[in-house]
Amino acid sequence: MTVRIFTTPTCPWCAKAKEYFKSKRIPYTELNVLEDMPARQEMINRSRQMGVPVIDINGALIIGFDPEAIEKALVATPIKKAAQPKKIIKKKAPKKIIEKRWKTVEVKKRR
Repeated sequence: MTVRIFTTPTCPWCAKAKEYFKSKRIPYTELNVLEDMPARQEMINRSRQMGVPVIDINGALIIGFDPEAIEKALVATPIKKAAQPKKIIKKKAPKKIIEKRWKTVEVKKRR
């Protein structure tokens, strides 16, 4: 799940949106549209808005800080389960055969 917030440093609603995501422990990427011109242009092109915050949750745009709309977008987004650690099965190394001039000897490989 990707959450991006288009913000400005002085926007109180942006601060509330960021605090909301922090309280829910949802990672997000903040894009400051005052300093980042490509991010500003992307926000305007996609949302047709000049105001912030604009929140992008996996492609779903939310204009302003709307906790209900954010919850709906988060619920609609499938959450990937954490990958379960795979069991590591060590295979025994095959015995290495060393030939010497007078006889053949089996040697176990040291670990």
